[in-house]
Formats: sequence, C-alpha cells, structure tokens
Amino acid sequence: MDAEQILQKLTEMSVEYLPKLGLGIVTLVIGLWVAGLINKLIIKAFKKGKVDETLIGFLESFIGAILKILVVISVASMVGIKMTSFIAMLSAMAFAVGLAFQGSLSNFAGGVLIIILKPYKVGDYIEAQGHSGIVNSIQIFHTILKTVDNKTVIIPNGPLSNGNIINYTSENKRRVDWTFGISYASDFNKAKEIIQGILTKDERIMKDPAPFSRVGKLNDSSVDITVRVWTKTADYWNVFFDVVENVKTEFDANGIEIPFPQTDVHIHNKNA
Repeated sequence: MDAEQILQKLTEMSVEYLPKLGLGIVTLVIGLWVAGLINKLIIKAFKKGKVDETLIGFLESFIGAILKILVVISVASMVGIKMTSFIAMLSAMAFAVGLAFQGSLSNFAGGVLIIILKPYKVGDYIEAQGHSGIVNSIQIFHTILKTVDNKTVIIPNGPLSNGNIINYTSENKRRVDWTFGISYASDFNKAKEIIQGILTKDERIMKDPAPFSRVGKLNDSSVDITVRVWTKTADYWNVFFDVVENVKTEFDANGIEIPFPQTDVHIHNKNA
C-alpha cells in the first residue's frame, strides 16, 4: 500500500468516524452534566423524604458512579463500537481492575456493611483506626471525619468495618468520672460534702442514677476521692470542666488542700 492509498484510507475513515466522534464527545459532556443533575435531584428527593443522612451520602456516591458508567456505554454505542465487543472489553477491564484494586472492592463491601449494620451514622463522634472525630459523610469507599480542631480525616471503609470502633454518641447518656486528691491533713468528709453540694446544684447531672462520691484510694501523698455522675451525652464535656473548676474554687474557699509534688533539698555545710 503506497502513500496515496494510505492517505485515501485515512480520509475515508475520517469522513466516517469524525462526525460520530465529535457527536460522541458532545454527548459525553452533556451526558455527564445531566447525570450530575439527575443525581442531585434524586438526593434532594431523598432529603425531602427524610431518608437517613448516612444512607444519603452513600447513595450519592453510588448513584453518581452508576450514571457515569451508563453515559460512557451510551457514547460508545453512538460512536459505533459494537456492544458485544464493548461489554467483553469492559469485562476484561473489570477483571484486571478488580485484581489491581482489591483494596477498593474491600472498601466498597465495608461501606455496604457499615450502611446495613450502622455501627455509626453521620453526626456521631467516633474513635477508630487511631483517629477520632465527628462523622461528616459515609461514601462508597471511605468515611470522612472532622476532628475537633477542624481537620479532615479520610478512613477506608474496609478497615473500619473490620476494626474496633468506639462510638461516643450512640447512647443518649454517659457517665462522667473524676478523681480529686486532697491532703491527709484536710477533712475528707468536708471535701465530700463540698463535692456533693456542687453535684446537687448542677441541673444537668441526673438524679437517677444518683451521683457517687467516695474515698477511692489512699496514695502516698493524697487521699483520692472518686466521683461519678451521669449526664446527657450532649452535656458531657461542659459538665466535666464546670465541675472541675467549681471543685477547685470551693476547695480553696474552704481550706481544702490539694497536694502537689514537692522536693526537700538538704544542704550540708562541711565547715560547720
């Protein structure tokens, strides 16, 4: 085949395929835009129907991926690629990609398990895989956390579904624990009365179960008073810090000494 025949063949192929290719590119761009719009409308309908927010985030990622795949298949058919050949090619690619991205498939399966079993949901404060934060969204391959100092942590769903998870907000109430140390010279009964008075005045602290305060340990330099109360999960940290501050204030006002480490230094004068 000489150069003239090659040029003629290329011209014929250009005339045959370029219009289809151009139309395919336009269709692909419009199709992806429409797919995104449909996805947004579906998610908006879910939100109006008060579907669980945890499920909405997962479905948004999943439906978006499915719609994009359908658009690509439609464009391939429009360009002239036979569907049987295209499907066979997709199957081969899927097999190769599956081998290469076994971790991603594991993360997808983990996401499905998380949605079904619900060890946590959007808005929960959890600790898992060495990180802690508020669950911002659960997507098809990973879960996004927001830490208390506003950092974003992305954790794969596979390890999450198979690992240990501490959910701090799954229950509507939590127990708050403190240990207050006083010196042996201080009146521990008076200290207990002060603590009990602070707990009684705080309306956020539940009366049932009743607050607990007892001497828990006799340390080398302190008498440790163990205190336990129950409160709503939303009030946990405010109760924790407020009680610590109030106890310190009342101990100071009533002469209850809080021991602290001290070092005695002995100086020997050889000339004395």
